Amino acid sequence: MRIAQQKKRGMPHVRLIMLSFAAIVVVGTFLLMLPISSNSGSFTPPEDALFTATSATCVTGLVLFDTFAHWNGFGQAVILLLIQLGGLGLISFTTFFTLTIRRKLGIRDLQLANEYISNGSLKDVPRLLRLVVAVSFTVECLGALLLSFRFVPAYGDAGIWISIFLAVSAYCNAGFDILGREGPFSSLTNYNDDPLVLLTISALIIIGGLGFIVFNDILSYRRGHSLLLHTRVVLIFSTVLIVIGALLFFLIEYNNAGTIKDLPMDQKILASFFQSVSARTAGFNSVDVGAMYDPSKMLMCALMFIGAASGSTGGGIKITTFIVLVMTVLSVVRGREDTIVLGRKVSKRVVYRALSIAAISGLIVFVAFFVIMYCQQEQGIASIDALFEAVSAFGTVGLSTGVTPEMTLGSKLILIVTMFAGRVGPVSLALALTVRDQKHESEVLPEGRILVG
Repeated sequence: MRIAQQKKRGMPHVRLIMLSFAAIVVVGTFLLMLPISSNSGSFTPPEDALFTATSATCVTGLVLFDTFAHWNGFGQAVILLLIQLGGLGLISFTTFFTLTIRRKLGIRDLQLANEYISNGSLKDVPRLLRLVVAVSFTVECLGALLLSFRFVPAYGDAGIWISIFLAVSAYCNAGFDILGREGPFSSLTNYNDDPLVLLTISALIIIGGLGFIVFNDILSYRRGHSLLLHTRVVLIFSTVLIVIGALLFFLIEYNNAGTIKDLPMDQKILASFFQSVSARTAGFNSVDVGAMYDPSKMLMCALMFIGAASGSTGGGIKITTFIVLVMTVLSVVRGREDTIVLGRKVSKRVVYRALSIAAISGLIVFVAFFVIMYCQQEQGIASIDALFEAVSAFGTVGLSTGVTPEMTLGSKLILIVTMFAGRVGPVSLALALTVRDQKHESEVLPEGRILVG
């Protein structure tokens, strides 16, 4: 009976989470359509405003226009607000302010916030919500302060806005920037010789991609002197993926004149590190992505698909999902029945959930890739570029080989759906898969045999 009640309560929460993101997109689309948002003072086409609002809310970073060139100060502020709300979640903000005003939360508010931030205990929700907001704003402010040492001397008062915009965008893993004054779609390609900028942005991306549960666990370490398995997996394998990604990118692109060949050794290393970090869901680039060799594009696709940690501002199938799948395969190869991760047995229910998330995510990417290839036939888009665009949209990364502005209406629409699915789908899917069906669990069925492999 209790499980059935949880099921009835759980599904509306999933829909509310999805609707909260949809509501932000709708409001953002309306504001970005208005003449007061564009530099030209004219209306922005609805489909383009919808694309931009979805990309910002889903903290993706794919853009049809250079953000600085097309949007004025008001439009940029709207985009930044969408990034902040989308990164931390409208539910996190509304529940936090409810908590601030009323000093307590109702059981429904607690359950909804608990499901969104992927926490395990209702009693910890108020404290964790305060932590989420406090840490987020503190890290963003520190990031903006560090960036201001570079941009204020270069751009005066405008440098303050640039620093704030980049800090929020980086922490929320969004990938939007307003550096188009240095060249359209230039992103951070002019800063390979500037460790302050690239390392600050990298740190913001990494912190934002760790997840709120990891924050809480690290800050609580002094009490128990131990970390959750989830935290250890995220910290260890995030580091491993960053190092492997940077090393492979460095080796593949070492002699590529279009990317890092002509850079000094220290800049080659810094650019390789930055691209490995950014590909995990941030979307900034310090090299020309379109000029990368195809193996590097495939590497970026793999990193984008894996993504960041659960409960973070990043996307992808999540690193914990990926590690569970890898360790399951290794267990099967070794003839073991159970999945073992860092000396701990993972329940089969978690394994099945990981398999389901990866399979459905792969299907979403394939459909997006197929539609883009079909819609862009006349433009002659390369298969690797279409795949790159599809994975980037699903992983809410925002890296592009430069084909986004050339997308037809059909391609724009499938990318909008893919970005939304990438930001909301995995969360909703994970929540939906945790709802047990008591009727089916009680059924006793005859065993059948299927040959696989």
